[in-house]
Amino acid sequence: MGNSVQTLSDKVSLIASPRTWVEGLAIEQLQKTAELPGMVRVVGMPDLHPGRGYPVGAAFLSIERFYPALVGNDIGCGMALWQCDLPLAKAKPDKLARRLGAVEGPLDESWHSLVAERKAALGISEHGYDGALGTIGGGNHFAEFQAVERLYQKDLLDPKQLLLLVHSGSRGLGQAVLQQHLAAFGHQGLIANTEEASLYLARHNQALRWAELNRELIARRFIDAIGSSGHCLLDVNHNLVSETSDGWLHRKGATPSTQGLVVIPGSRGDHSYLVRPTQSELGLHSLAHGAGRKWQRGDCKSRLSHKYRREDLLRTAFGSQVICNDKTLLFDEAPQAYKPCHTVIEALLDAGLVELVARLKPVLTFKTQGECC
Repeated sequence: MGNSVQTLSDKVSLIASPRTWVEGLAIEQLQKTAELPGMVRVVGMPDLHPGRGYPVGAAFLSIERFYPALVGNDIGCGMALWQCDLPLAKAKPDKLARRLGAVEGPLDESWHSLVAERKAALGISEHGYDGALGTIGGGNHFAEFQAVERLYQKDLLDPKQLLLLVHSGSRGLGQAVLQQHLAAFGHQGLIANTEEASLYLARHNQALRWAELNRELIARRFIDAIGSSGHCLLDVNHNLVSETSDGWLHRKGATPSTQGLVVIPGSRGDHSYLVRPTQSELGLHSLAHGAGRKWQRGDCKSRLSHKYRREDLLRTAFGSQVICNDKTLLFDEAPQAYKPCHTVIEALLDAGLVELVARLKPVLTFKTQGECC
């Protein structure tokens, strides 16, 4: 283990190498959250950045109570990686883009039987939010076709085939679950094993399953749109709370390291990495969930608009294409607004938390056509 684990207090540690840039406000939020009643341990990941009161990119362990407000509104937000059957030689960005004209609105009737079948299999109840199933949403959510640039461990991916990475969550359902909690309890935690705690957890778990189904349907409709087929390699949630033998583990933008392979994405102009977790207790059985923001949303356009035109941000240094017709979102999610992903990966490697499996590069990143964000 190198020098990538910093002990900030008896409760708080930060996984960050000297090359990892972490904003001071994020560390302040990390330490403040550690003061919540019942909180026993907090670990910040190298993608740590400030959130709305609570930092993003961290895992939090509490006893006797847990905190729905810490999980936030996008319950079940996570990543799914799919292997497509389309050869890379046929996956030209412009050609792919032309086929994605109808992947953003509500699913049409041809999908309804599959939705009903999958909801039954996952035990998802009726919540009134199914109109958003199969849609990405706004913010940092995306669907990105990718290519394997380098394999560190063979026989796990076919480097000649296209990949699809989907990042989305529970949409309006997760928001409704949080709002119900906040209306009744504010930012107070819930005492474990009470009726109120059980009710929230039931809703929370429904949102997790819904988010997983949402990513599956997004992947299926994107792969269908390009005339291919495919299968899911992994799907992990990174906004959730779960009961463990040690207490209640909250992950706010932190990927579980206990479910097999994990993909840690960079920005749309950077590499993503497929890694194998070591399941080290050092990181509260969690990993970074991405590169992590460097700039706050809302600051990006003023920082970039004098240097870049809209058209400049629709292509990347990789030659990949970006579909994003929301100008504000185009700037807010620009690669410059994020940390270099390799610095996040270096910190995780140095701490002994992961092994590299593959480095991936973007081919086409889909954000929104500007209508259904």
